[in-house]
Amino acid sequence: MTTVRLILGDQLNPGHPWFARVDGGVVYAMMEMRQETDYVLHHAQKILAIFAAMRDFACHLRGAGHQVDYLAIGDPANRQSLMANLDLLRDRHGATAFEYQAPDEWRLDRQLAEYSQRLGPSARMVDSDHFLSARDTAASLFQGRRRWLMEHFYRHMRRAHGVLLEPDGGPAGGQWNYDHDNRKPWPGLPAEPGDARPRHDHTGLWRQITDAGVASFGEPMADSLRWPLNRAEALAQLDAFLSHGLPHFGDYQDAMSTRGWRLFHSLLSFALNTKMLSPLEVVTGAEQAWRRGAAPLPAVEGFIRQILGWREYVRGVYWAHMPGYDQRNALGHTVPLPRWFWTGQVGMRCLAQAVGQSLRHAYAHHIQRLMVIGNFALLVGLDPAAVHRWYLGVYVDAFEWVELPNTLGMSQFADGGVMATKPYVSGAAYIDRMGDYCRGCRYDRKARTGPRACPFNALYWDFLDRHAPLLSANPRLALPYRQLARMEPADRGAVRDQAADIRRRLETL
Repeated sequence: MTTVRLILGDQLNPGHPWFARVDGGVVYAMMEMRQETDYVLHHAQKILAIFAAMRDFACHLRGAGHQVDYLAIGDPANRQSLMANLDLLRDRHGATAFEYQAPDEWRLDRQLAEYSQRLGPSARMVDSDHFLSARDTAASLFQGRRRWLMEHFYRHMRRAHGVLLEPDGGPAGGQWNYDHDNRKPWPGLPAEPGDARPRHDHTGLWRQITDAGVASFGEPMADSLRWPLNRAEALAQLDAFLSHGLPHFGDYQDAMSTRGWRLFHSLLSFALNTKMLSPLEVVTGAEQAWRRGAAPLPAVEGFIRQILGWREYVRGVYWAHMPGYDQRNALGHTVPLPRWFWTGQVGMRCLAQAVGQSLRHAYAHHIQRLMVIGNFALLVGLDPAAVHRWYLGVYVDAFEWVELPNTLGMSQFADGGVMATKPYVSGAAYIDRMGDYCRGCRYDRKARTGPRACPFNALYWDFLDRHAPLLSANPRLALPYRQLARMEPADRGAVRDQAADIRRRLETL
């Protein structure tokens, strides 16, 4: 009697109940597949880091006495698709049963559900033993509501898990949210902490990936890959962040600077999303840092909100609205992505910094993703499905369950306001206020029209003008719409012309 148990590339949790004992009748199946490298064009570091971490995990399991059958990307027997490889491995081991952990992406969930249905009672799905809420928790909580406010979900999760609460059950410090304290630009001090991530040489693996014909973009950094490949490395990274990053995270979590590409962000999202770390241990570690006086409450609350609140919330949005969520386009945007999304060669300094950093590091923090790249994409009217595919491919931490709601809903407002109470758009003033990207740019951050005017400014007012039928009644946009109404007709016409010109020369901005 042999059971084949599938481990996907984002299920690298050595603490899963499966591994509590060694069973000679169990074979763990792991596979590197073109199905997974090719469904969108991925950043080289994302492919490399996931494959390297999978190989490390397979070695860990073998070292603990478990049987592992690993199909490498260049293995001649590899059929490069999930179902075909499962048939191969089940036949190879004469398997009488098949088990898998609940996938986090809808397409894999459907594939494995259909595969299991074909096998009948011998197939079984188990929980991934990772998340702090069920797939349907958010849907149940928001049943009957048009807008799904994250703050409501977040407070529910704080109470459910007893996080940052006073003895009487109220919020620590007397308030639930310290976001207003966490919006400072970074003046250069305190200094950005050193990069605590390990350094790996995976030039051999990278050669195997390219020899197999896998296409990618971005810088592979194969001889100095900096992403953690196992739980021990991820825990060391967590400890370094709690000691050196968290104390300043709150103040500067929205800041942007040419002098620091990550500032005080944890860079833990890759380890979390591949399940090397559990969200509860990260949240607990941050709360303990506050309770022992090692980090201020606004910083700790802001960090915990991202994990206990936002991360779990977007997962709930994803499962409630799939399939079909990825096809939403409430604003009717269709402009193709310009080529500089894959090169970083753009004259707008903020975009050159944010896109260039994404191509170099396979990472950008949430304000770079939302208020620089996403803001521009929304204002200029880029196709939200194409924006989604780029975000899914470029970021090392991007798996569809977390990326799609963040991109399509929060960033591009393509769901019509299910997630966001308003579109997250701004002119150049916000970007200038939060960092130094505007300094030395060839565009004038204060000008609205003219050859040197920052494109964000005309695009912002044109966006509001174009979408007034849908957005003008939104109370959160009342002030800018009053300002737009006071604008002289000639000025509004000049803004429309400027925005149209920007779209015409999008490739050469």
